[in-house]
Amino acid sequence: MTTPYEWLIGLRYIRAGRRSGRNSYISFMSLVSIAGVGLGVAALIVVLSVMNGFQRDVGARMISILSHIEVFDARGILPDWQATARDAERNPAVKGAAPFVELPGMLLQEDSMKPALLRGILPEQEAKVADFMQGKNAAALDLLQPGAKQIVLGSELAKALHVKAGDHVVLAMPSQQSTVNNLMPQTYRFTVAGTFEVGHFEFDSGMAFIHMQDAQEILHLTAPMGLRLRITDANQAPQIAHELKNSLNGNYLVRDWTQRNSTWFAAVQSQKHMMFIILTLIVAVAAFNVVAMLVMSVTDKRADIAILRTLGARPASIMKIFMVQGLLSGLMGVAAGATLGILIAWNLPQIASGIEHLLGIQLLDKNIYFITSVPSQLLWSDVSGVVGVAVVLSFLSTLYPSWWATRANPAEALRYE
Repeated sequence: MTTPYEWLIGLRYIRAGRRSGRNSYISFMSLVSIAGVGLGVAALIVVLSVMNGFQRDVGARMISILSHIEVFDARGILPDWQATARDAERNPAVKGAAPFVELPGMLLQEDSMKPALLRGILPEQEAKVADFMQGKNAAALDLLQPGAKQIVLGSELAKALHVKAGDHVVLAMPSQQSTVNNLMPQTYRFTVAGTFEVGHFEFDSGMAFIHMQDAQEILHLTAPMGLRLRITDANQAPQIAHELKNSLNGNYLVRDWTQRNSTWFAAVQSQKHMMFIILTLIVAVAAFNVVAMLVMSVTDKRADIAILRTLGARPASIMKIFMVQGLLSGLMGVAAGATLGILIAWNLPQIASGIEHLLGIQLLDKNIYFITSVPSQLLWSDVSGVVGVAVVLSFLSTLYPSWWATRANPAEALRYE
């Protein structure tokens, strides 16, 4: 099969043909345009991979301690939570259930005071629904005994209160007898049984566990507030929650983890979309280099264009030659950038760790980002989207210079040749 002459000439023009100073400069401009598109594509792939990794890692740590699905009774308590658990577990996607009581309060220790969310649990049941209950975390929570007034603190919360296992903290809560003029809190003394750590600063610094019986006594409840469910795939939580709402016998409120944390995940997704748009502008700016390179190439090849027109080449063929030249330059840049971006995204944690070790800095502050290492998750859907946008921009950048090439007057171009 014979290759069309437009493709052959367009490929030749990428190397600028003759070795004159002007053509060498055009070759340099061609390399700049290829490098510009490549760097833009690589940067976009790497940034999107970091945002994917951030969402994955932080989300996984959040889900490890939060409920996949929560079930509440309209009466405010679940008098027979075992029956509700059995009904929920009839759904094949539900793998575990555990009752709980949650209460916000203020933890005090000498001059230190920190707000915290306390969750009352049954340790033997909690292990069925909480991914973080492994190793030291499980050992600490297993120490909770009914009526013993023991508490397990998040690791960062324990540091902020300057306490360790065996020390005492005081829980302060609004009294039910409090009035507008007399805001007297109720206080409860707890012994620190241990600490837990999930790797998410928000929970490690603001959450604690007590036995469910102790939590019920504090709130004067006769039963747990609700039921925590664990399902096979947390990503299917909205669908499973809808199925449970229709299948459970009773007036229940069913809430999944995406509703409880919808603002955070929406913010991350919005940031990803905005970052895609912003970094696409980098690729667009690089595509302008293709325009500049083609304009210079068209100016330099006016005599070649005139000869081709004299030999019978149609304007469409002339336009195709320069479109091939520009598009091939863009495709070379896209291919190089995609390869570089994929390699960096795959090895980004090691690269970031090396930079931290070399410069003696920490790229991520866990107090701000919840994690301390740079995460990365390469999604091929992102790669294909970036490549597609870059190819389209490269193609669009060839249209005007290629059309301008067809406007050349052969007689005028050959006058001084």
